[in-house]
Amino acid sequence: MTPNPSDPQGEVEVEAEAEAETTEPDPLADFAASIAEAVGAASHSTEYETIKIFVEPDAWVDAVTKARDEFDLAFFSWLSAVDWANEVSVGDGPQEEVEERYEVMCALGDLTDGNLVIFSTSLDKEAPTIDSLVDVFQGAAWHERESHEMFGIDFSGNPDLSPLYLPDAFTGHPLRKSYPLLSREVKPWPGKVDVEDMPPSSQNPEA
Repeated sequence: MTPNPSDPQGEVEVEAEAEAETTEPDPLADFAASIAEAVGAASHSTEYETIKIFVEPDAWVDAVTKARDEFDLAFFSWLSAVDWANEVSVGDGPQEEVEERYEVMCALGDLTDGNLVIFSTSLDKEAPTIDSLVDVFQGAAWHERESHEMFGIDFSGNPDLSPLYLPDAFTGHPLRKSYPLLSREVKPWPGKVDVEDMPPSSQNPEA
């Protein structure tokens, strides 16, 4: 199709056709979108070539179950949490203000194509409770137990949330940003590190 100089619409159509021909398919994005649609995700991303599916807490178990049954994501890798906080007990706070919450994540993979998907949900800090995944993946029991101990998140339906690491008399949850870890008062979290410039190259002293 040869554009007519007097017809700017024709030029737009030619450009659109050329762009459509040169656009490469993105299997990762397509796979992420199909999972997100199937589980009713609030949103999803493929940043850093990693699929991350964001779901509401009340859809947590159902989303993981569908991922296992409908997308063959039958390998449970891990489950953990992040305490997003603007005020920290030790060290420097975040450089930019964050939404205060606990983010619970779990990673699922398949056993054939090497696909890995991270599911994420956010819990209110005043009542960090979510249904357990033990009826979907028995291996989640240990991870939920650890997250309960370290962050104080309650996994409803988990039969054993007793401490894994800490003594019975221990009070508090060490991975909460509000917890005053003595070890981090002595040696703060690395945080942002100032890196010195590299020395001049011997081959190019003026670099």
